[in-house]
Amino acid sequence: MSDTSHDRLLIIDFGSQVTQLIARRLRELNVYCEIHPFQSVTDAFLTEFAPKAVIFSGGPASVVNADAPRPPARVFDLGVPILGICYGQQVMMDMLGGRVEGGKISGGGGTAEFGRAYVEPTVDHIALLDGWFGGDDDREQVWMSHGDHVAALAPGFEVYGTSPNAPFAITANTVRNFYAVQFHPEVHHTPKGAKLYENFVKLAGFSGDWTMGAYREKMIAAIRAQVGDKKVICALSGGVDSSVAAILIHEAIGENLTCVFVDHGLLRKNEAAEVVGMFRDNYNLKLIHADESDLFLGELDGQSDPETKRKIIGRLFIDVFQKYADQVEGAEFLAQGTLYPDVIESVSFSGGPSVTIKSHHNVGGLPEKMGLKLVEPLRELFKDEVRALGRELGLPASFIGRHPFPGPGLAIRCPGEITRPKLEILREADAVYIDQIRKHGLYDEIWQAFCAILPVRTVGVMGDGRTYDYACALRAVTSVDGMTADYYPFTHEFLAETATRIINEVPGINRVTYDITSKPPGTIEWE
Repeated sequence: MSDTSHDRLLIIDFGSQVTQLIARRLRELNVYCEIHPFQSVTDAFLTEFAPKAVIFSGGPASVVNADAPRPPARVFDLGVPILGICYGQQVMMDMLGGRVEGGKISGGGGTAEFGRAYVEPTVDHIALLDGWFGGDDDREQVWMSHGDHVAALAPGFEVYGTSPNAPFAITANTVRNFYAVQFHPEVHHTPKGAKLYENFVKLAGFSGDWTMGAYREKMIAAIRAQVGDKKVICALSGGVDSSVAAILIHEAIGENLTCVFVDHGLLRKNEAAEVVGMFRDNYNLKLIHADESDLFLGELDGQSDPETKRKIIGRLFIDVFQKYADQVEGAEFLAQGTLYPDVIESVSFSGGPSVTIKSHHNVGGLPEKMGLKLVEPLRELFKDEVRALGRELGLPASFIGRHPFPGPGLAIRCPGEITRPKLEILREADAVYIDQIRKHGLYDEIWQAFCAILPVRTVGVMGDGRTYDYACALRAVTSVDGMTADYYPFTHEFLAETATRIINEVPGINRVTYDITSKPPGTIEWE
């Protein structure tokens, strides 16, 4: 269990692709919640966790199957409000005496429903639906995604909302404070979904005490209790996660923290100086600036395969970090910027809890090699909460709002062979591009933006002469969490102005393109 100082809401996960969105909605309401797969939620777990309310997520299974996932029956005897969503509604009805009919997908004859739908209210109104309905046509748009459907309500439940293909779209047993909806209020296609969650936590009696100020105080105390007077080392990249983790730990243990900033020669223009300067000038913490660019670029010389490049960089990073960490006498702890989505993803839906350290963590592989204990002060937070904690800690806005930057750095923005001249061209072009985005006031609207230098040369005309220089691709995407992304719709005027600046100001580039691929099918980075 993670946090016992706040009222806690338990989300039982049945495998929905959008369960994390439920947690995000609740965190936005300052309600502390945790996601746990149904297999791990036992009677003993419920006693220890002691939730103030419970939410059943959606899921891909069919309740009509004998091996369908179910929560422990005891959850209905806790005396706390429960909200079932989609599959959660169906499993609630099935376990409490109602009936669920299978759709065609699960071998039944019922009608499936996927996409936008409109729910109309019944005569009665309940507190869960405060702020709903009452519009011009007295109905609300929702997002449906279900093959099965409820055919008969469990005893004590009434209908409070219907849709053409879901006659029991909103149901409730107000005596027991059990509520169930067939749609997904957590997705943005249900415009008033956030209001429904707000109403649910209000009727459950949550005080909204999950704040970054309270979290800061709690984690400082927890770090001091865990570490004592021992020493901690932290791999500092200059990104939001590692920066916030470092400042929080430094506030807790002061000079017993040493940060190691590995400069692999694949950083953006002036990045090393900016990161080192911010931490040394503003926070007076121990920082080792490990300039190992010659080592990294030497081993990358002649390599063009993207996976080979990634493996070289990952291996060298571990070796270099180990070398400098060994200089910190008495270090017993390693700090990682592990976030809550990492923790959730390291729990298998089909197999229950699995490993808690994954290779995609920001210093993956180090704990096993170094024999250090982990300090992970951000493991209960989502990315937006990390940014909020950064503001609470007083980090500069320029660092809190930085776009994500990959661990391999410019190596994966330089398809083909990496050379120092190509990296310099790339740095200059990227700097112009980002400067343009900032000048036009677009930086905070964009999730990530960068320039890639392409492994081709093109013929051009500059002045009266022929050129044969590199082409570059500009990339900018909007996203919530990086899992999916859409390209940013720059105006043609912006693109023309930016292309002109890059060609005029960056020797070595004579052609500029803009990448309009979404994710999927593409990825955000080029390699």
